[in-house]
Amino acid sequence: MLSARELLKVSRERKKVGSSKKITFNGVEDFDVYNITAPFQFDGQKLIAGRVEKRENESSFVAFFKEVNAFTYERIESATELQLQDPFVTFIDGKLILGGVETFPNPDDDTKLSWRTNFYVVHQLNEVELIFTGPNGMKDLRLKQLRNGEIIVLTRPQGDKGGRGKIGYLKIRSLGDLTIDKIESAPLLQGNFNDADWGGANEIYELENGEIAVLGHIAFFDEENNRHYYPLVFWLEDDTISRPKIIAERADFLDSPAKRADLIDVVFSGGLVLGPSKAILYAGISDASAQYLELDNPFKKVGI
Repeated sequence: MLSARELLKVSRERKKVGSSKKITFNGVEDFDVYNITAPFQFDGQKLIAGRVEKRENESSFVAFFKEVNAFTYERIESATELQLQDPFVTFIDGKLILGGVETFPNPDDDTKLSWRTNFYVVHQLNEVELIFTGPNGMKDLRLKQLRNGEIIVLTRPQGDKGGRGKIGYLKIRSLGDLTIDKIESAPLLQGNFNDADWGGANEIYELENGEIAVLGHIAFFDEENNRHYYPLVFWLEDDTISRPKIIAERADFLDSPAKRADLIDVVFSGGLVLGPSKAILYAGISDASAQYLELDNPFKKVGI
């Protein structure tokens, strides 16, 4: 894959984006809501799950919000709220699966935090069951059930296998087949991020033509240790990342505060709502707020 800087240069020459809107979340005064999901339907309501957090710390929880209008959502007080970061959702066997990142004391150094990805079945908004806990130290673990019933699993190892973070891939037949050993043994995709960058998957799509497409992110540190995060899409072709392209950047969104100075240029991919020719990208902005951006459907054009 080209580097993030190279992909960004190409993106700026080719991408076309429309207007952006800030999303307001009622019922969480004095808290920020960011790193949200795209809207989804459950129990007759249009919902968003979002990371809720004070500006001055990273002690967060995930809450459910119901739609008031296209850019206003209201906290559902009766819903279960989990001590997680960066929620995501998918449906498997007709059941809503909520995922998120749990932080906990590092077993090797109690002055630091480690993390892992948890999956829950949402039976009802106030009845949530933990069904799987991923490997320690792994974020960006994602699932997608295909129309044939198989489940794609995208992983994000770091360290000796994945460096700062690369995407691995496997398929399973059912959630009962998911194990930590299979996740840790999943081979890396070809065409992955270079060693100076890192990235991961955020949402997986099975397109009408049967192709598998992914919304993810690519990121790097600059010379002053500032973080730069960009929404990325690509096609999954056999065991290869194909046609990757950056679809947006921070400058495409409205001005808004950042959690810290090193997080100003951060767009966290939440999800896409896809239309025939257009799409809406839902994203966390600078670790402090959430917005959506209108753009061309990134899977309707030949990629880069």
